[in-house]
Amino acid sequence: MHIRLSTLAENSASWLGLLAEWGLSILVEADEISVLVDTGLSSVAAHNARIMGANIEKINTILFSHGHADHTGGLIDLLKLRAMPDMPVEVIAHPDVWAPKYWHMSNGGRYQYIGIPFVRELAESLGTSFHLTAEPVWISDRIVTSGEVPMLNDFEEIDANACIKIGDSYGADPLKDDQSLFIKSDKGLIIVAGCAHRGIVNTISRAQDLTGCDDV
Repeated sequence: MHIRLSTLAENSASWLGLLAEWGLSILVEADEISVLVDTGLSSVAAHNARIMGANIEKINTILFSHGHADHTGGLIDLLKLRAMPDMPVEVIAHPDVWAPKYWHMSNGGRYQYIGIPFVRELAESLGTSFHLTAEPVWISDRIVTSGEVPMLNDFEEIDANACIKIGDSYGADPLKDDQSLFIKSDKGLIIVAGCAHRGIVNTISRAQDLTGCDDV
């Protein structure tokens, strides 16, 4: 099984001409399938994709690891680069991905919006089809999304600063939309995580349960 992971956006850049930002986007190519895990914060992923010669047109699926701006905000620029509005690419995400997400700032108690920075209708008009589900999605025989990750242990907790707006007030965000991508390779299980807000150990346990693979 040939597997290639290309980082399109992160907070460092080592090649001349590449840009960096606070955000994440990873292109996974395996089993003749291309899956984009997250889209970064802004136009950086699209810019770097051009520099790196990444074949955006061949992406079969996009996975939003969760609904924070630094993992979703670059979608619009990537769709414009793809320029295929009549052939929508599927975006897999949890139904809670569109929740009004905020971060409770420690200095002064201010709440800052950190949710998806565009409306769903805009993305759909540029060539997306959203598949919102809390269940795992098998993209191929060896590639599966985590779906909602169960909180199984007592030592991993959701960051208390993560909030959602409910009416005129704010409540804790359980981040049920936190997802990862699992790949069953010849050498063991590969896990491509975003922030693993629901815990990397919980995420690994989910991967092992779903795939039947113990080696990570």
